[in-house]
Amino acid sequence: MAKTIPGKEEFEETLRYFGKQIELTGVNLQLGKRVAASELQDFDHVLVATGVYPRRIQLPGIDHAKVLSYIDVLREGAPVGKRVAIIGAGGIGFDVGEFLVHTGPSTSQDIAAFMDQWGVDQTMSERGGLKDRPDWKPAREIYLCQRKKGKLGASLGKTTGWIHRAGLKNHGVQMLSECQYIKVDDEGLHLTVKGEPRLLEVDNVIICAGQIPARELVEGLTTAGVKHQLIGGADVASELDAKRAIQQGTQVASRI
Repeated sequence: MAKTIPGKEEFEETLRYFGKQIELTGVNLQLGKRVAASELQDFDHVLVATGVYPRRIQLPGIDHAKVLSYIDVLREGAPVGKRVAIIGAGGIGFDVGEFLVHTGPSTSQDIAAFMDQWGVDQTMSERGGLKDRPDWKPAREIYLCQRKKGKLGASLGKTTGWIHRAGLKNHGVQMLSECQYIKVDDEGLHLTVKGEPRLLEVDNVIICAGQIPARELVEGLTTAGVKHQLIGGADVASELDAKRAIQQGTQVASRI
C-alpha cells in the first residue's frame, strides 16, 4: 500500500529487491495461503510477521456506506467522493490525504516538475533561486481530523514532516484538532471542534485511527509449545514503519 502514496514510489523497488532475494536464496515462498498454528508444530522456530489490522473505532454510524478504512482506499481501490473527512492524523492519515489530493503523475519522480511545484528556480535567474509556484489544484476537498490538541502531524519524521504538512496545506486540506466525533449519517460527519458543534457535509469518512496487531497464531503456537517470536506490526502496531520491521527481522534471523 505504501508504494501507492505519491512520494513513496521507492517502495516498489524495495519489494522488487526482496522478491528477487527470495528467488536467489531459494526461500520456499507460499502465497495465497492462510496458515494455521497446527501446521507449524514441526518447525524449530516461527517468526510471526503477520502485520496489523485497522483499529475499528466506536462511533454511531460506523457501518454507514460513507465510511471506509484506509485499506479499502489504498489496497482495494474503493471509490472516494469529492468531499472527504479523514479521522486520524498520524502517518497513515497524512498518507491517505496525499493519495486523495493528487491528480496526474507524482512529481516526486520528475525533478523538474517537483522543483516547479515548490517554486524552485533551477536556472538561478530569480532572486534567491525562488519563483512563484503554480496553484496546486487538489483533486478533492479534504478535512484531516484528530482528537488531540496541538498541530497535526506532530509525530511525523522530523526531517520530512514539515513537507507533508506544507504539501497538504497547499492542497487546501483543512486540519482540525480537538475533535470529538458524534456520528456519521446521510448528512456527513457530525462532530465538535474545540467544543463547537460542526457538520462536515462529506461524501466519505475514512478511518485512519491506528492499527492493532494481527496475532491469531500466537495462542495456538503457545499451547503447542512452539518457539516463536513476534516482529513488525504483529509485535507493536503503533508507529509501524518498514525500517523497524526490516531491522527486527534482520536481528532475529542473525540470532537464530
